[in-house]
Amino acid sequence: MGDHYYSNQPGAAHDRRVLEATLRGKVFRFTSDAGVFSKTGIDYGSRVLIEAIDIAENAHVLDVGCGYGPMGLSAAYLATKGHVTMVDVNERAVQLAKENAKLNGISNVTILESDLFSAVKGKMFDVILTNPPIRAGKSTVHTIFEEAAEHLHKGGTLWIVIQKKQGAPSAKAKLEELFDTVEEVTKDKGYRIFKATK
Repeated sequence: MGDHYYSNQPGAAHDRRVLEATLRGKVFRFTSDAGVFSKTGIDYGSRVLIEAIDIAENAHVLDVGCGYGPMGLSAAYLATKGHVTMVDVNERAVQLAKENAKLNGISNVTILESDLFSAVKGKMFDVILTNPPIRAGKSTVHTIFEEAAEHLHKGGTLWIVIQKKQGAPSAKAKLEELFDTVEEVTKDKGYRIFKATK
């Protein structure tokens, strides 16, 4: 099995770089590295999701598959009186996300190494965000949706980004089985943003 960004211990040689991006009107700096998702710049789907999400200032948020942190840290910037938990199976990504929280002066975050929801068992959230690892397969993506439903308070929301060609219709159908309402909030260049409310 080759090395990919959802490996626990990526074997790729380090290739650290610093990226700059403006997200929700704030200029962020991110240290990235080989062996993590979208290492050369924040991927378009994540950007579309970040610009679409609606997060209350006191929200408790979970970012599943946080990578080096753009979505979770953007959420923490919005949830000024809340808290964001960021999880990823990739230990290199987790370490980078911790560095990037410090780099951007963001302290209302907890960043954990976790295989999907394993590190947050029994914890409940107001908002869950994910740019699901499509290459890990449909069953993994659907497991994220199922576990998200179990970790949301009543009235809580799951926000996901998925490309039409990567299974947006089947993802929407699965979400509709699990959640009270599912809406397509926006679409951009083939990316769909779904908001599923419990």
